[in-house]
Amino acid sequence: METYNQTSTDFILLGLFPPSRFGMILFILIVLIFLIALFGNFFMILLIFLDTHLHTPMYFLLSQLSFIDLNYISTIVPKMDCNFLLGNKSISFIGCGMQSFFFMTLAGTEALLLTSMVYDRYVAICFPLHYSIRISRRVCVLMIIGSWMTGSINSCAHTIYAFQIPYCKSRAINHFFCDVPAMLTLAYIDTWIYEYTVFVSAIFFLLLPFIGIACSYGHVLFAVYHMQSAEGRKKAYSTCSTHLTVVTFYYMPFAYTYLRPRSLQTPTEDKILAVFYTILTPVLNTIIYSLRNKEVMGTLRRLTKRICSVKM
Repeated sequence: METYNQTSTDFILLGLFPPSRFGMILFILIVLIFLIALFGNFFMILLIFLDTHLHTPMYFLLSQLSFIDLNYISTIVPKMDCNFLLGNKSISFIGCGMQSFFFMTLAGTEALLLTSMVYDRYVAICFPLHYSIRISRRVCVLMIIGSWMTGSINSCAHTIYAFQIPYCKSRAINHFFCDVPAMLTLAYIDTWIYEYTVFVSAIFFLLLPFIGIACSYGHVLFAVYHMQSAEGRKKAYSTCSTHLTVVTFYYMPFAYTYLRPRSLQTPTEDKILAVFYTILTPVLNTIIYSLRNKEVMGTLRRLTKRICSVKM
């Protein structure tokens, strides 16, 4: 039996799970995905930290991606699962604001970080002799700090504005987390100006980076095609296809959700699309960058042998 216990400032998250047997199956599946993402990303960070062979700009950026994904999925899934188990779908005004802030910060930072990772591969393949100069440790740190700062500032501005809007008495958000576009449907005033700022932010964080990524991959594929070494071409194609898969799964659902006019959006479609960039992407990143990465698997084998030799 669901209870809401809503106070005057609480919001209600209608959630992702329907009240049926299918809802329970979906709940168990989401919990399993969450655990895989949680331990997988933590393990990736630990692996990169422990092995000096992975102390390169590419893996430094990858460790940041794992850190973001670890926090990203933890911002949304635990609250959603607890609400389903306890039958209480309410979330406090402050709790909703914090969830919204962390979600937008991590989402914006990841979008910019993925762009930095593409730039890293672009320089490595197209300008291999200049790689150590263009992608130095200092440049790598600046890209990471810039991604975090830009994502945080954007999130702070949106959160402060969104939570100053007067909302209707019925505060039922037809979503499984405090997503700003879903919250705007409950606003008591016309929010077209704020919707325009959301659209501009989506262009800056999603469309422009995606165009930059597409252009970079165009140059990369051209350079790979003219490589003399067949082994080098194979390795470059493998790296590019891996990253392109991650980028597509992240940017496309996000862009489709935030760049559409509100009149064309439906709650069910928005929730399905949100599953891709909030739940599936963090676990896919772990699987793709570990199982399909020979260097990571090689590091895992070396550490396993080291641990076994210590025990013997």
